[in-house]
Amino acid sequence: MLSISNVSKILGGKALYNNANFQIHPGEKVGLVGPNGVGKSTFFRMIIGEERPSSGEISVSDKLRIAYFSQSVGEMGGKTALQEVLDGDQQISILQDQIKKYEEKMADYESLSDDEMNDLMMKMGDAQTEFEKRGGYDLESRAEEILTGLGILPQDHHKLTNEFSGGWKMRIALAKVLVIKPDLILMDEPTNYLDVETIRWLETWLQNFEGSIFMTTHDRVFMNKVVKKIIEVNHGQVFTYSGDYDFYEKEKEVRLEQIKAQYSRQQAMLKKEEEFIEKFKARASHAAQVQSRVKKIEKIERVELPKEEKTINFEFSKPSRGSDDVVIIEEMGKSWKKKDGSDLEVFKNLTITVKRLEKIAVVGVNGAGKSTFLKVIANQTDATQGSSRLGESTSLGYFSQFSFDVLNPESSVFEEVRSVLNNASDGYLRNLLAAFLFRGDDVDKKVKYLSGGEKSRLILATLLSQNHNFLVLDEPTNHLDIQSREVLLNALKKFEGTIMIVSHDRHFLEQLASKVYEVDKGEIRVFPGTYKEYLER
Repeated sequence: MLSISNVSKILGGKALYNNANFQIHPGEKVGLVGPNGVGKSTFFRMIIGEERPSSGEISVSDKLRIAYFSQSVGEMGGKTALQEVLDGDQQISILQDQIKKYEEKMADYESLSDDEMNDLMMKMGDAQTEFEKRGGYDLESRAEEILTGLGILPQDHHKLTNEFSGGWKMRIALAKVLVIKPDLILMDEPTNYLDVETIRWLETWLQNFEGSIFMTTHDRVFMNKVVKKIIEVNHGQVFTYSGDYDFYEKEKEVRLEQIKAQYSRQQAMLKKEEEFIEKFKARASHAAQVQSRVKKIEKIERVELPKEEKTINFEFSKPSRGSDDVVIIEEMGKSWKKKDGSDLEVFKNLTITVKRLEKIAVVGVNGAGKSTFLKVIANQTDATQGSSRLGESTSLGYFSQFSFDVLNPESSVFEEVRSVLNNASDGYLRNLLAAFLFRGDDVDKKVKYLSGGEKSRLILATLLSQNHNFLVLDEPTNHLDIQSREVLLNALKKFEGTIMIVSHDRHFLEQLASKVYEVDKGEIRVFPGTYKEYLER
């Protein structure tokens, strides 16, 4: 169906990959993995023809219908959410017009010869078959179902798209892709901006989808639920693994150990041959043997060790103990003023005490008020009623979805860290930055040239090194690849303080949370126990 043969791609003078080979067959669900910046999105753009490979060939079956979801939504305006989705497959509208014209011509059957009538019936039959294949007959009901599944409720289906925020427009763009019923869906980070409930709905939809899927995501649980094959891009090479993400991780480790063993054996053999050559090269009696061994080692294909993966690795100092009562919340409520002057109540009458060393997941659908709750805790906004106060000796560190705004775009990475940790030595700062993957010339790069993932790592590096004993984290995993998320998770698991976190990464929450706060319909409910236990309940 789709074949990648000996594909190489050079971008900006750098080889993203060399001689890549893999296939995607009908019905296969395939994950594309690798660190940020290795060229995963470039593969998608080459498949749809937006870019061309530097060498090699991308072969696509005739009449293969491909739909592509990317992080670039494009222009939306002037249509309702439902109409935007209905217009996603222009071919359906074209076929609908053709069928209507054929029907009008056939209504005037007296003016048609038998041959003309047969020709019309053949053409209309072909158009109807294609219309049915594309799902034209149930298009509207399917569009409504998908929009609702993606969290856009029926009462909002007829709202104009320009009334939706960027995150909700992403959902409309995703609905346009799903409604098409293609043979192959290409998906670049489909879970971004989705809450857990919507991610779980999308999981089920993709599991039941009969076509093929080729996708990249930083959500390992989502990947495990959907895909049965992994394509890895790393260090200019492409590898295929037959299994889900967990299987890939285990098999990758096995493959690495096998390569290391092969490398050791080959190095031992080469050393032995080279010692023989060195010992007997001056002896005429061994000239033939020496030449034979020289030719032998020249022809040997050398085993190369894979480059070591760069990972975040840093030992943070133990924070001060702080009080047992970290946050004391009494009869707290919060409401916002809407555009029409009325009040939007986010939550009310909340009385909770956050205890030392608790690791709390704050969950709820998008728009429920999770970020507002964290802002009140972090003193970024005032409660409308009641109070929230920190316990004695509590030092709070806050990471928000808008933390990028605190960075000075004209500062270098090193200058930005220096501005926050002004008493630390240069050596400490360089070690800190190296632990968060800013090495060599990277520390001199200006903030304005950093990717989203790099900015997140920079902010987390400074936040986690300030010895706070209470961390309030709003979507810290956004923009981080799976490997960086794993290292951040391990750092937070070792953290000897209190954590309150919003994240849509279920694996992250399952591994970290010991208690769950659910924000829902103006209430915040407390679930003692792990995130997994909360989901089961």
